[in-house]
Amino acid sequence: QVQLVESGGGLVQAGDSLRLSCAASGRTFSTHAMGWFRQAPGKEREFVAAISWNGGTTSYPDFVKGRFTISRDNAKNTVYLQMNSLKPEDTAVYYCGFHYSGEYYVQNSYAYWGRGTQVTVSS
Repeated sequence: QVQLVESGGGLVQAGDSLRLSCAASGRTFSTHAMGWFRQAPGKEREFVAAISWNGGTTSYPDFVKGRFTISRDNAKNTVYLQMNSLKPEDTAVYYCGFHYSGEYYVQNSYAYWGRGTQVTVSS
């Protein structure tokens, strides 16, 4: 079992920055890729970012490229999501996921999920 706990969400204004953290339990963290997804009210959960087990590969959808950066610290069992130039459309609950197998952008590729942290961006 792996437990994931997200933190760092909040209410910010458009153009501001936030850094989300996801702390993982278990010794297998450092051998698995991790990802971030988000879900806005009335919408499906969507892929935001992913990072390989050693941080050597990252992946983003076009709508966050150049604004969001995913990183990880395997010594701390933590993955981060730095979000800059936030927009009102970034408002959502952000979830981190523990990748098991498959494409990074597919939800079913993740075996465990955190409970999420709310990010609200006002205009």
